[in-house]
Amino acid sequence: MEENRITRCSWCGNDPLYTKYHDEEWGKEVHNDQVLFEFLVLESAQAGLSWLTILRKRENYRKAFANFDAEKVAAFTEADVERLMQDVGIIRNRLKIQAAISNAILFLQVQKQYGSFDKYLYSFMPEEKPIITQKELDSEPIITTKISDAISKNLKKRGFKFFGSTICYAHMQATGMVNDHAANCSFRF
Repeated sequence: MEENRITRCSWCGNDPLYTKYHDEEWGKEVHNDQVLFEFLVLESAQAGLSWLTILRKRENYRKAFANFDAEKVAAFTEADVERLMQDVGIIRNRLKIQAAISNAILFLQVQKQYGSFDKYLYSFMPEEKPIITQKELDSEPIITTKISDAISKNLKKRGFKFFGSTICYAHMQATGMVNDHAANCSFRF
């Protein structure tokens, strides 16, 4: 694709990190539990902040949270919370850090129950398949759906924190459970 012929979803603007994320990751199906956990941690950290802020700190999160190994994060102690509270490379919000640890414990419980977190998530999807939406380039963004409401409600019932319906839908978009690329986006697939 020639750069001057590329059309992107309007939300990603012109920031190189954002466009790279849009072009290479956003909306592409992910079935790897470690990557699903990564986005669970990152999307939860994003609550109330811009996604670009989190993308800029992503590598720091990777180091701080044991390369998003849920078993290792689940074993974090209060000393780890204090260490992370001093880490200028991540969002130093005690509740979000504690949520990442408790969500890791719960994530492992869901894995055990369903065989994988991926199977759990896709149990909410029609025919257990991703949804491809039909929207125009400048249409209003979708921020929640009945499915994100249901997943979020179920996760909240299980004890997950910082994963309301809006964050859940962003997770679904990021991991390709829904393909929300605009109809005329060069990266729609």
